[in-house]
Amino acid sequence: MQISTRIAAAVAAAALSFASLAAPASAAQPVPAEPCAKEQVKVEKAEAALERVTAVFDKAQAKVKKAKKAVTKAEGKKKAKVKVKKAKKALAVAKKERVKVKKAKKAQQQRVARTAQRLADCLAKEAPPAES
Repeated sequence: MQISTRIAAAVAAAALSFASLAAPASAAQPVPAEPCAKEQVKVEKAEAALERVTAVFDKAQAKVKKAKKAVTKAEGKKKAKVKVKKAKKALAVAKKERVKVKKAKKAQQQRVARTAQRLADCLAKEAPPAES
């Protein structure tokens, strides 16, 4: 009884694996109308991501400015040692976050540049050569 159950399970698994391999071949994606449509979509997605990262960077930058003002304000008061410590700690955290976001922004800018370059290369391939 155990052997037949194992054989049935193996056959079922093989059938499912072959069915999943055959499905993508039969349901082929339609070819895009433009030859470089895929690259164009990638460029648009990368630019949208860059906008989001830039917004986060701007918020981090504002946080650092706010923390600097808080430190300056706390240092102006003579009896506020605890507030100065807190403000300086908040400033350090804000600066670390800004550095982290700045790296992410730079990486995304590079991704946008690479995808734009790939799109330009694709369009250059597809463009007919100029006849003299």
